[in-house]
Amino acid sequence: MSSSERHDAAAHQPELAAHSVSSSNTQTNNTSSPKRKQPPPEKPEDVHRRSFIVASFWFIVLFLGLPIWWKTTTIYRAELPLNQMVDWADGKACKPVFPIRIGIDAPALHDGQIQNLVQATEQALDTMNDFPVHHLRLEASRSANGDQTDDLVRDSNTTLTVRLTPGDTAASFLHTRAPVLEIAYSPTSILPSGVIASDFAMYLATQLREAFAEERDVMSYLFATSSMPSERRPQGPPQDVASSLSKRMTRSLKYSRTYHLTFSLFTSGPVPSSWDIDSAIDEYMRPVLDMLGPIHNFTIDTQVQLYATPGVQSQVLSKEDLSSFINAAEWPLSPSIGGAPTVNFIIFIGNQTIGSNSETETSQSWLIPQWGSAYLLPPPSTDHVPSELLKQPVLTFTSHLLSLLGTPQSGPLPMRLSTLTRIRSADLLLRASSSLGSLARLSLALPSISIPSRVADGVAKSMYHLQLACSNLGGTVGLDHARVAEAEAERAFFEKSMVGQLYFPDEHKVAVYLPLLGPVGVPLVIGLLNQIKAWKNARKEKAKKV
Repeated sequence: MSSSERHDAAAHQPELAAHSVSSSNTQTNNTSSPKRKQPPPEKPEDVHRRSFIVASFWFIVLFLGLPIWWKTTTIYRAELPLNQMVDWADGKACKPVFPIRIGIDAPALHDGQIQNLVQATEQALDTMNDFPVHHLRLEASRSANGDQTDDLVRDSNTTLTVRLTPGDTAASFLHTRAPVLEIAYSPTSILPSGVIASDFAMYLATQLREAFAEERDVMSYLFATSSMPSERRPQGPPQDVASSLSKRMTRSLKYSRTYHLTFSLFTSGPVPSSWDIDSAIDEYMRPVLDMLGPIHNFTIDTQVQLYATPGVQSQVLSKEDLSSFINAAEWPLSPSIGGAPTVNFIIFIGNQTIGSNSETETSQSWLIPQWGSAYLLPPPSTDHVPSELLKQPVLTFTSHLLSLLGTPQSGPLPMRLSTLTRIRSADLLLRASSSLGSLARLSLALPSISIPSRVADGVAKSMYHLQLACSNLGGTVGLDHARVAEAEAERAFFEKSMVGQLYFPDEHKVAVYLPLLGPVGVPLVIGLLNQIKAWKNARKEKAKKV
């Protein structure tokens, strides 16, 4: 074979190889074209076992896991009488009426004339009554010794005694110490037949309304600023009176059954180092504290602090300096002791005086709202402060204490304290009712909030004492029930376990459960779907065979 022939043969060898490879691929494709071999059919016991496993997982989830999860995550909500709570807040459960007993002392009139006078005056009061919360009750009683006035004044249930005496013209005068209203009537006011002139009955009713005008304004202000719906509120006081009452309420302390009084003597030098504060309190303040006994209890302590530096060193204090004069950072002022609010009374021995630009305070003392009072006393000649020198400071402290307690400003002291009892009763009654209404609205607005059983117990106690207070308004018994009702309502509303859940949104629950339910729930659902699909296919095969 020549060289050219061998070259041609070598050139044709790749073509032959490609042809052979193509032939072999064709044969391979021809051999792989038959149908893929199917796995052997499952045994019936294997199918039942897989179904039992899937069913057991779902059984555990539905009948064991889900009840345990529901039981451990269910929020306990005690049953609350929501409708009754809302009724108290809206003023539907109680229509407060404060009966005010007024005694009539008329020695010159016989019983028939007195009864006619009482009836005519009550009719005049009904026609003039624009504040239904007040109910003035007039009555006359004669004692065995004939001293009717003294018996009425000593009677704790009598708020005011009206002493009627004959005179030339009608005139009135309210005593400054005893709750007695002197009224002179002209001879033409009461006819011999016993008929009472309408003008005199109207005059007597007007004087009685004026005697309780301040109490009526305070009461109307309390109802006007309460959460009660506007259609159920009595008419409020005028704007200027309401503004003055708002300042007075801001200055007053919140009601408490017990107050702790702290009397402190601060001096800028080493003297005086002692004082007769105990005897001064017993002589000048103790009578008022005893009269306040049915409304408040008081505990007292005293202290003396030498080398005390005030917050302001000026000799003449301006009105702006009074707020920073008390050096609370260095002076050992008593905090609230035993849960009772503390009222501080401070006497500072020094040469400071208050400037004349102060219009509401005196030249030596000033009142600190919701805190106490301070008095500037010139240095004594000795190192001891006698009780005589403490008379004016203690009397000033007594007046300031009455202001801090919210005592009315006009009228004799017994009458003012009686008014204070009714004002505090109304305030506590409205506060407790408002707290119950707020708690009811909170429980409805947040269905997922927990309501412990002690909250339900507090609500039940509050409503029980509210009902008793509403039935005994006007005296210390109603005040005590209103105080308990307000305390229980506040305790129920500010329950710790409830306050912590107010800011727990539902989105937080989704963020907690989703990472857990995803990996656990997907395999369970897919396994159940596959099992259902296999069960359907088995039924189809069985139907074909039949």
